[in-house]
Amino acid sequence: MRHLPILLALSGILCTCAPAPEPPAEVPSLSELPLVPLPAEIEDGNESSYYETYQGSVMPSPDPTIGDAQRYLLGQLPDLVLPLQFDITDDLVGGAYTIHFGDGEIEVNSGTREGMLNAAKTLVQVLHFSGADAGAVYISEGTIRDEPRYPYRGFMLDVARHFFSVEEVKSVIDRIAAYKINHLHLHLSDDQGWRIEIKSWPKLTEIGGQSEVGGTSGGFYTQEDYREIVDYAGTRGITIVPEIDMPGHTNAALSAYPILNADGKATEPYTGTRVGFSTLDTDQDSVYTFVDDVVREIGALSPGPYFHLGGDESAATDHEDYVKFVNEVQQIIQRNGKRPIGWDEVATTQLADSTVVQLWAHPDYALDAKRAGNAVLMSPATRAYLDMQYDSTSRIGLHWAAYIPLDSAYNWDPAAQAEGITDDDILGIEAPLWSETVTNLEDIDYLTFPRLLALAEVGWTPQARRDWEQFRRRAAAHQEWLRAQGIGSYDSPRLRVTPSDTTASDAFPTE
Repeated sequence: MRHLPILLALSGILCTCAPAPEPPAEVPSLSELPLVPLPAEIEDGNESSYYETYQGSVMPSPDPTIGDAQRYLLGQLPDLVLPLQFDITDDLVGGAYTIHFGDGEIEVNSGTREGMLNAAKTLVQVLHFSGADAGAVYISEGTIRDEPRYPYRGFMLDVARHFFSVEEVKSVIDRIAAYKINHLHLHLSDDQGWRIEIKSWPKLTEIGGQSEVGGTSGGFYTQEDYREIVDYAGTRGITIVPEIDMPGHTNAALSAYPILNADGKATEPYTGTRVGFSTLDTDQDSVYTFVDDVVREIGALSPGPYFHLGGDESAATDHEDYVKFVNEVQQIIQRNGKRPIGWDEVATTQLADSTVVQLWAHPDYALDAKRAGNAVLMSPATRAYLDMQYDSTSRIGLHWAAYIPLDSAYNWDPAAQAEGITDDDILGIEAPLWSETVTNLEDIDYLTFPRLLALAEVGWTPQARRDWEQFRRRAAAHQEWLRAQGIGSYDSPRLRVTPSDTTASDAFPTE
């Protein structure tokens, strides 16, 4: 263990030094606090400790393993400085961490930057629900020992059907980071729009970036904009996963560069929501030059390991041509130093060793991926698609896959989605938000919350510890907190219950 006593290292401290007040009649135990996602283990102590707060300037550690977590805490609780001790512990790897509360000190342990950031996000919740954001506080003694069920916990934002500004994407990053989502998958291209500058193919944004669903003006990210998003996400422990969908979902590219189309003619911009009608010409060498240029330029801006090739709903591409194209694109992505991800249809091709198959509709394809030795990313549309309506009265959203009320988003096991798939085969889960009906941050919040709380717990908490009734209590507390922060969480009837509710029929009004 490396012992680094740089707590939120304080200088110019002004200590109130007042005697500790009498503790309140009831101090909730750690296990009673509404933490989301639920930690893997919480050990309650028998006493509570008083935590004095201080005023003063704070100097985070120069070691990013600790310093980035301290900066995150300061960003969330700028006026709250507590006696925090950070220790780098080599036996806590990956996203694992512990937090010990006792004797008026809080000790955080992890061996990694990721683990320290995870601890900081849990600590923000502990402090808030203990009342610490109002000043000095009593917190029950005990220890949280925690690690994620899956290493990849993702959220996908479709910026192609409707475009969202850099500031809107940053707001999304802030929201999802709080619940230990560690990957943001950006769907950067589709029939309706191309959203990222490619310097070697400038018309992609000059022409393809100017439209979106409904005929309103689109938009795009310059490479500097995209770097800003990547850097911002990184400070919050989130890796950006770029997606360029191909060979289908490519009308925006075809409208910009007719050389990519089989008939050599530019297509008209498309502002509807139909799918499956467009395709790159898989027989042209220029198409593979185009793909290589796009992957190279975006990959150079993306420090994360993944590049998503799409590959779904390619009804306009002959299957033989589809297989040839996906096989070649996987190699292009690998040659550019990235690991391919594709929607589950890519499992019908010869998968490269490192390719991740993202299940959305076809469990059999996930089994094909397992048999080939490839990892699976779970995003079943009937459970994880955030663009699905809660019920028939939802003001926006679709329902082609299902209506997904809050309990449906919670009550599923990724390891039970395809017979023969186990946790060892699963990289993680991802919650996609397609934007056919989503036009602004208010819409994003409406469809995302509170369902993202459920999906975050699906991806983090051991299956044996997950319980709907317990989650419902915790989610209700978070819904109130979200709204206090100005985040418009949907008013789910699943949360409008009283402690006396005991039966499923009472607890679950029709949604």
